Amino acid sequence: MTTPECLTAQQIADYNRDGYIVLERQIPPETIARCHEEIARFREEARGLTAHTDRIDLEDSHRPDDPRIRRIKQPHLNSPVFGDLLHSDAILAPVRDLIGANVRMRASKLNMKSARFGAPVDWHQDWAFYPHTNDDILAVGVFLDDVGPENGPLMVIPGSHRGPVYDHHADGHFAGTMSLAKSGLDVKDAVRAMAPAGSISIHHVRVVHGSDRNRSDKDRGVLFYELSAADAFPVAGSMGTFGSLEEFDAQMVCGEPTLEPRLADVPVRIPLPLPPTQGSIYEIQKQSAAKGFETVEA
Repeated sequence: MTTPECLTAQQIADYNRDGYIVLERQIPPETIARCHEEIARFREEARGLTAHTDRIDLEDSHRPDDPRIRRIKQPHLNSPVFGDLLHSDAILAPVRDLIGANVRMRASKLNMKSARFGAPVDWHQDWAFYPHTNDDILAVGVFLDDVGPENGPLMVIPGSHRGPVYDHHADGHFAGTMSLAKSGLDVKDAVRAMAPAGSISIHHVRVVHGSDRNRSDKDRGVLFYELSAADAFPVAGSMGTFGSLEEFDAQMVCGEPTLEPRLADVPVRIPLPLPPTQGSIYEIQKQSAAKGFETVEA
């Protein structure tokens, strides 16, 4: 066992037990301010758009003269501010404490969840989209705004990461969402990840989670970095495959790559057949009748 860089033994135990932790005020205010400046730049980029692009996912209520962004795609590749934050110890130190010194980037996204119209993300496990040879995979969420009960916080079913991978299919296709009731889970057991701007959440790839729409007059932007242990390789049929070894190894953010995948006894369901409509999780989930957040009270 190596000595943890920043997490306490209790925080590591909480993560292993519950599948998530929240670390308050992890990111300096000046960094959060720069992130908001970048969001403003992307919002101007969305002005005049009539369809999603490879950088911006639009809200259903978007209009070219009233730009509304649902998601900024791969912000770590499209903004030096978000790229620099990814490589900081504020992000990577707690990640190394949880999954080891050799860490690979999988993807990033900035879910805007703007005041009064930010779209929900229905219940799901990230693992359903991209199963790997082991599950030392997590997502770090950077709170760019204060997150409270009314503005669509991340909701997690504690301990669900130690259970099965649930059925995320509908009408014979992968739909990216699951029914809590059919899975034997209860929304009453869900907890909200809430904290001030500058805090981070970390959730396990197999934990069941989602978020309601933003019902408040406060924005709730969260920047997500999806990271994996270097010896976690995507399973064939996953949405997380790679084109070449060079491309795969270029995603390393710290430590060393390997050619020896670690095989763990983990449950796997393949996200095939692919959904008829491709796109972000928002577009994929529209193809399912499961709407877990229509009745959830803020």
